[in-house]
Amino acid sequence: MLARHIQYFLAVAQHGSFTRAAAALYVSQPALSQQVRQLEDGLGVQLFDRSGRSTRLTDSGEVYLRYARRAQQELEEARRALHDVGDLSRGSLRVAVTPTFTTYLVGPLVEAFHQRYPNITLNMREIAQESMEEQLLADQLEVGIAFEEVHAQDIEAEPLLVETLALVVNARHPLAGQRTLGLEALSAESLVLLSAEFATREQIDRYCHQHGIHPRVQMEANAIGAVIEMVRRTGLSTLLPAAITLAHPDLVAIELQPLRLQRTAVLMQRKGGYQSAAARAFIEVAREVADRLAS
Repeated sequence: MLARHIQYFLAVAQHGSFTRAAAALYVSQPALSQQVRQLEDGLGVQLFDRSGRSTRLTDSGEVYLRYARRAQQELEEARRALHDVGDLSRGSLRVAVTPTFTTYLVGPLVEAFHQRYPNITLNMREIAQESMEEQLLADQLEVGIAFEEVHAQDIEAEPLLVETLALVVNARHPLAGQRTLGLEALSAESLVLLSAEFATREQIDRYCHQHGIHPRVQMEANAIGAVIEMVRRTGLSTLLPAAITLAHPDLVAIELQPLRLQRTAVLMQRKGGYQSAAARAFIEVAREVADRLAS
């Protein structure tokens, strides 16, 4: 019963209206109002100001909201714990990765995980790291794969692999036969790069600034697939993880010398959060796949 009271309270707080909250919950408005009133009576305080055109939280309601959200998260973790099956004969898992990993890591990882645990339903998302951390903290995700520059305090990060960015060109490019490229030569390249909202672009710009590199950026794109297609079909080059060429045999990765452009990929979870059997299994498989890619 308490869980229902919390659910109804949170719905009204979110929608700012008993009518809209009732519609979202598929219950009648009188039933919803009665449940919220029971909650207020039990607490001995008024949680909502109903006097205006919209329903607003009172000061007491604002305080209760913080604890109600936390309670809802704990109850959801409890529900998952009760339904968690240790032998992994069923279950589900919510995972997110930052965009560059979809080009070379997600394929082998999902393949290995599904072969080993075919009955686990995997929900895989590609999102920015900041959003990933927020969703981990809100218990909307269980595992994230991103980079070591973690912003949120309550996120636990475990190193997974070291990713090396390289100059990526198509097999017809004049530099395709080279194994390494000096930083001065990079300044002479015409590039297509990911746009500024990507962490990869931020790291590239920082690397170039630190080493006095001024490449000509002729094109930008907000999707890695688009960048790869531009490189495949033009004489332009790009800076992306060298491992991308494993999935694209018509592309060549040229290592930057003498200073590599590297970053550490990490597995992220919420500190102290419940770790399901599926999450533990996924992390184990991720480590194995990362080791294979590094070897």
